[in-house]
Amino acid sequence: MKNNFFLFIIATLLFSSCGRENILTQNQWGDIYKKHGIDSACFEMIDNTHDQAFIYNLERCSRRMSPASTFKVFLSLAALESNVALDENMMIPWNKIPTGKPEWDKDMTMREALKVSSEPYFKELAKKMGAVEMQKWLDTIRYGNKRIGQDIESCWVNDTLLITPDEQVGFMKKLYFDKLPMSQRSQRIVRNMLLEEQTAEHKLYFKTGTKLNGNQSLVWLVGFIERKETQKGVVTKKEETNSRPYFFAMNYETTSDSLASREKRIEILKDILKERQILK
Repeated sequence: MKNNFFLFIIATLLFSSCGRENILTQNQWGDIYKKHGIDSACFEMIDNTHDQAFIYNLERCSRRMSPASTFKVFLSLAALESNVALDENMMIPWNKIPTGKPEWDKDMTMREALKVSSEPYFKELAKKMGAVEMQKWLDTIRYGNKRIGQDIESCWVNDTLLITPDEQVGFMKKLYFDKLPMSQRSQRIVRNMLLEEQTAEHKLYFKTGTKLNGNQSLVWLVGFIERKETQKGVVTKKEETNSRPYFFAMNYETTSDSLASREKRIEILKDILKERQILK
């Protein structure tokens, strides 16, 4: 009885950021994770067109965790709004400290840094912004638990700043529809930087994040997909093509480097999208 009551409370609160009422549990997605050798995972997806939320592992989707590098989406937005960065071409010189990652060890723009998830770039960006300005935007957007702590350059990986998968989905949805309390220009720039895949049928936007805990990794994939759909217009009675958005957040834990890879996350995402017939 206590467990049922606990789950009821979670279900009541879970989709406050997304405004969803139609919550559909997708236990079959557990088989997809099991196929890939993962037993600690969750996935949440909002079908905006049909006003539905699909979820695997309700309890985990309601649990706040470190956002890891998915926080760099917020940092990019806040930097643009604060005029710390005038646009996505803001260059930050390499500090000449080797990281062991050649893709990080060079001068780069914000667009380049977001693509390779450069820690040196975004640590410097956070430092340029400062704790007061960052806190202002955390409070304004209501991002996760809104806590920075004492280390502004590491708050997104040291378990100070925390966010749920559900809150990640809500954040992505607001970004897509220009509903964040920020300029449309900043939101458009960041959306464009998140585009990772484009075909004749769809556009896929996402950001990864990884947090190491000893030999275990907490991995994230958050974003949205636009699928082109053709149907007969209600008024015109002619064939019309529209882009329908779906918003998602996934995370899981693993001790395997291969299971924590960017490629594996995308593979799992596409397995789920195919199961929902969003991708072929």
